[in-house]
Amino acid sequence: MAQAAPTPGRPVIPDRPSAPDRPSAPGRSAGPATPDVFSARTHVLANRIVPVVLGLVYGYWAAAMDRDAGPITGWNLLFGFVTAFVFAALHIAVLTVAPRLRREAHALLWAAFAGCAFGFLYSQASQHSVLRSTVMSLAIAAAVFAVNFYRYYTHEDATGHRQR
Repeated sequence: MAQAAPTPGRPVIPDRPSAPDRPSAPGRSAGPATPDVFSARTHVLANRIVPVVLGLVYGYWAAAMDRDAGPITGWNLLFGFVTAFVFAALHIAVLTVAPRLRREAHALLWAAFAGCAFGFLYSQASQHSVLRSTVMSLAIAAAVFAVNFYRYYTHEDATGHRQR
């Protein structure tokens, strides 16, 4: 009588058919390549918490650069929290809108977001001119566009559906 070979992490139960998400023979895949460890609720929660945490870090960084080793004032705190709120709101908007776009616009939206975010922080440094901040943010946006376009071009079809 032929029996299936045991797979790592699963006990062998003789009267039970093999699981549908496991390959039945070497070299054949019968399910997703990587398991989804977290639930859908965890993913939704992470999509809301991560932009807020990144916004707080971004706001703190902008406020620290704005005060330039001076005393912490109420206006400095207000600047940091407003910057954090705007960054988090824009990040959530990009996370919501970008996946609905074609791969070119998807990459362009992330590039514009990254370029503007970097350019704003770069302009907070007192020794840089507006022209230099613009050139640096355009360079960062071009790099982010190239990386994201390559990623979306190799992982999505022309209509924006992910390929497995």
